[in-house]
Amino acid sequence: MTAPSMADQPHQVRLTSNGLTGSVEIDGTDITSSIQGYNLEARVGSAPLLVLYATPQTGVAFEGLAHVAVGDQQDPGDTVAAFLANIDPAALSRAALDRDDLDGTPHELTRAMLMQLTDMALGRGGT
Repeated sequence: MTAPSMADQPHQVRLTSNGLTGSVEIDGTDITSSIQGYNLEARVGSAPLLVLYATPQTGVAFEGLAHVAVGDQQDPGDTVAAFLANIDPAALSRAALDRDDLDGTPHELTRAMLMQLTDMALGRGGT
């Protein structure tokens, strides 16, 4: 039998921030010194999800029930490196050369490849 996680049941949450400092309370217990920050996600029809991370966000105020989860903050460089490692160089070259925004200026191919990679990252192009 698995032990229940904090995300299994909503908890009373209070988030406050004045832009410089902030506090996080879960079920009336101030946990500010135990976390490095948080993310609050709310969707219509379900309890908000509070994910605890790095330093407190600025300008946040929330009080109510929320599911709570402890997140693992990823280095954006790792995400970008993983994305680039899966790019087929030949497909990237073909897609960049087939773009209709090539303009004959210096570095147009490099610019086209960067734009193509952006499109791919946003799901607007092939791999």
